[in-house]
Amino acid sequence: MIPTLINTFSNCSLIFMKNTSKFSKCIRVRYQHSLYDMAIIGGGIVGLAAARELILRHPTLSFVLLEKEKELAQHQSGHNSGVIHSGIYYTPGSLKAKLCVRGAALTYEYCEKKGIPYKRCGKLIVAVEREEIPRLNALYERGQSNNVRDLCIIDAKGIREREPYCRGLMAIDSPYTGIVDWHLVSLTYGRDFQAAGGTVITEFEAAGISSVPESPAGDTSGIKFPISVKSLKGDEVQCRYVLTCGGLYSDRLSEISGCSPEPRIVPFRGDYLVLKPEKHYLVRGNIYPVPDPRFPFLGVHFTPRMDGSVWLGPNAVLAFKREGYRPFDFDLWDSVDALSYRGLQKLVMKNIMYGMGEMYKGMFINAQVKILQKYIPELSHSDVLRGPAGVRAQALDRNGNLVDDFVFDAGLGEVGSRVLHVRNAPSPAATSSLAIAEMIADEVERRFIL
Repeated sequence: MIPTLINTFSNCSLIFMKNTSKFSKCIRVRYQHSLYDMAIIGGGIVGLAAARELILRHPTLSFVLLEKEKELAQHQSGHNSGVIHSGIYYTPGSLKAKLCVRGAALTYEYCEKKGIPYKRCGKLIVAVEREEIPRLNALYERGQSNNVRDLCIIDAKGIREREPYCRGLMAIDSPYTGIVDWHLVSLTYGRDFQAAGGTVITEFEAAGISSVPESPAGDTSGIKFPISVKSLKGDEVQCRYVLTCGGLYSDRLSEISGCSPEPRIVPFRGDYLVLKPEKHYLVRGNIYPVPDPRFPFLGVHFTPRMDGSVWLGPNAVLAFKREGYRPFDFDLWDSVDALSYRGLQKLVMKNIMYGMGEMYKGMFINAQVKILQKYIPELSHSDVLRGPAGVRAQALDRNGNLVDDFVFDAGLGEVGSRVLHVRNAPSPAATSSLAIAEMIADEVERRFIL
């Protein structure tokens, strides 16, 4: 295996990632065929964390990570709020709760070890209406049950002490919540993977996962490496096992290996506003609303960033392209795929007024600012600008329910017995990434003979 890796490196060109001195080398392979023990498809934060965990556990095996873009972590991992969540929101005892709490602790440890900048700036979850107070108290109890560190309830005076320009009746103070550049974290996972001997191949968009056809006499590669992963450009990797962490394309990657089309990924775009630099003093830490169980998404909030900027939002609207970060981005296949899905149709019917409100907020800044003023009354329309956007890979079932848990899948036959799909790694996947990687590696070891 090791000679194969050495030869791989000698035939590659290195692309150095921008925006960080702690670069991750992306390797663009110039050959058509290669053999590995395991291929990981997807160079986002979950795929990179899983690849890192697997190679650290099994250093004698050969691993390759396949990414369709020129660089790693270009989509959800590089288009998110940057928050390190503490684990308040999730059902006590649930996998999401456990993974988030553990993932946050592992993230802080990892950042300290690697010298990755972060800020433990805290978060207030603020009740601005009296009817929100019972939900706030219930949320506090949930956080306590999840063993979230250092939670406390504060009154209006306490809110002003922590956030001088914020107004509310009561709030949960979560000082353990922080912020980090998740794109940088993702690249560092990739650097760890490569330092341990892993290979990263970019511009490899997986188009087929199948059994290797019968080989000519004397060629035993098909016996030892029975799974073929082919790209749209015709490149091929042969391997013993495949792990997919496809994010926005997780359902399509599953389908090409013969799995069920459900749960379906439906893309939702979140548009942010940004606070003008001269108004950054209005926000010190994260300021969040009390979740309303009637609505499928959290609602607008205030998020400071590692670069000193402050993001406000986001809304949540259907994206007509899976990687469509602008309001008018459109892909016919993605649009037909989403709009024809019965699950989305049911979700829309159940939340039609909410959806129309989100669209209205996306079109008119004043509508979003009006909601934000409930928390910071001094905020005005002239204080904000339109900002970036992210696209969320929301898994839906056919009944229109948001799939809120992790989903693993495998197909049938020879391919299915050697392929594991991570079909849904729900928010907060970035915060939980190191803990999710442990879970994925455990699942790989349970299913496969490594």
